[in-house]
Amino acid sequence: MNNRRKFLKDTGLLLGGLSILPHLSFKPRYQKDKLGICLVGLGNYSENLLAPALQLTKHCELRGIVTGSPEKIPVWQKRHGIPDKNVYNYETMHAIANNDDIDVIYIVLPTGLHAEYAIKAAQTGKHVWSEKPMAKTVAECEAMMKACEKNKVKLAIGYRMQHEPNTQTVIKWADTKPYGQIKKVRGDVGFNIANPGNTWRMDKELGGGLIYDVGVYAINGLRYITGKEPISVTGQHENNRPELFKEVEEITTFNLDFGGGLTGSGKTSAAESVNILRAECEKGWYQLEPFQSYTGVKGKASDGTLLNTYIENQQARQMDDDALSIINNRPMMVPGEEGLKDIAIVEAINKSAQKGSPVTL
Repeated sequence: MNNRRKFLKDTGLLLGGLSILPHLSFKPRYQKDKLGICLVGLGNYSENLLAPALQLTKHCELRGIVTGSPEKIPVWQKRHGIPDKNVYNYETMHAIANNDDIDVIYIVLPTGLHAEYAIKAAQTGKHVWSEKPMAKTVAECEAMMKACEKNKVKLAIGYRMQHEPNTQTVIKWADTKPYGQIKKVRGDVGFNIANPGNTWRMDKELGGGLIYDVGVYAINGLRYITGKEPISVTGQHENNRPELFKEVEEITTFNLDFGGGLTGSGKTSAAESVNILRAECEKGWYQLEPFQSYTGVKGKASDGTLLNTYIENQQARQMDDDALSIINNRPMMVPGEEGLKDIAIVEAINKSAQKGSPVTL
């Protein structure tokens, strides 16, 4: 498995390309009905999820791209009507500072590159959206937040589930407690992956591994379904197929202690298809299953209540919510602090698995 530099080389991120515009002083911010979004990284998530979602949004639209793959540029320009002046590569993206068409830079790169390019994005004076997980380490998360604060721009993390209506219901129930005090919670997410392929998700340096990729969904879910922060964590890693999972873990299980007798268990696995977030309470239970599927979230409660509100596109809802927070100068629904808290727990899980004992948070 090759490291960050080879990834940059293979994907063209080290290439030059379009001419470098002068880096002028920041433009003042404007109130707009629609914000211009620039996607950084044109991989599967940008191509097949974010770009189509931006055709459905009401408050933002795709206006720019940053890519290290020149062959992708004409395809994206034709499909999305992106003018030459809004096309950048990784060495020229600082020139976005001079482009009034673009209001938000969305980082859609491997996790290990989030911090570097989110900081570069903040330095353009544009608002920053970063895909989850926020970064590899707490230190990187803090650096991203500091850069956005210094440049007076907003930062949002792409946890689409917190924008989803059924998820928002269980978030509210953490406060209203319709089934009494929450006693125990569970968050499991995994896929039966026969052949994981030779991708960046299998590269430890680039931020690969299921605990980062989908494990943060379980961690974030356990936090929002309880409305609490854990005080300690235990974690275990398991690898039954070392010939495939050479650098990252195949299975991670963990337990969270929220204090007051409230406990949580979580799992992320490449050997089992599972997708559930569940709360056991004094007077019943409720769950979302699946709780983080692109095609829809569904749930139910012990009294027969159904959680089945449908929305057309989760990513569109997420981006419209974040755009409205910028337009109306409101706090972001999922700010950098949220991403940092999850990465702190990831680090604690890994530390606990290494030392074989609980880690206090």
